[in-house]
Amino acid sequence: MAGHSKWANIKRQKARVDAVKGKIFTKISREIIVAARSGVPDPAGNFQLRTAIDKAKAAGIPNENIDRAIAKGAGKWGSEGDSLEAIRYEGYGVGGVAILIEALTDNRNRTAADLRAAFSKNGGNLGETGCVGWMFDQKGVVTIAGAIDEDQLLEASLEAGAEHYELTEIDEDTEGAEVFTEAINLENLSQVLQNKGYRVNKSELRWIPSNTLQVTDPEHARSLLKLMDALEDLDDVQNATANFEMTEELMSASMM
Repeated sequence: MAGHSKWANIKRQKARVDAVKGKIFTKISREIIVAARSGVPDPAGNFQLRTAIDKAKAAGIPNENIDRAIAKGAGKWGSEGDSLEAIRYEGYGVGGVAILIEALTDNRNRTAADLRAAFSKNGGNLGETGCVGWMFDQKGVVTIAGAIDEDQLLEASLEAGAEHYELTEIDEDTEGAEVFTEAINLENLSQVLQNKGYRVNKSELRWIPSNTLQVTDPEHARSLLKLMDALEDLDDVQNATANFEMTEELMSASMM
């Protein structure tokens, strides 16, 4: 809908201060550790690891940090890789907004307590497993950067087994598109688009809400954005997805 911002767009547009860069480094390093642990510790033969490394490089993480994270995942550097486990949490924000959280943690009790505090301080509540998960579908999303010829992109997407695409802005100066597919087809889609000459900016699994709630109340908008910030600032949280939309104007006003 014109003039409205989906949560993925909201996340892109929310400016992050330099102070959180350390948190970003920690989150991506954990992704690399888990990816290296769950498959071969070689990006050439491990798509999950390869995409995590690409994300790390895009975030400016030094190569030595990347190599150390791979070594941890392979069991060659300390025991951190052995203790991390992936857990999904679910809850509600103000107004009944559904929120899905992906975490990597070495202490379930600590993570649950931190999440519960973040929800309660911002008008929401942490729910039971399954309370909102049914409202989301996991999809593979490949983000490509550069000028888009829609006829060519449609042809390439169909050849690669994509479901649909959406034109977007990568940043203020770069146009692009997001191409969606079934989760199992993500690697194939990414490879086909690269073979077609597209500049793949990111390949990731993303939870997509099957329905959305339109937020119009300024107080609700402010509480939701504060909650999402609080969740994503937690070290153990890798990603938080919500099923709300709001106008660009309301989002800007609520972040002031």
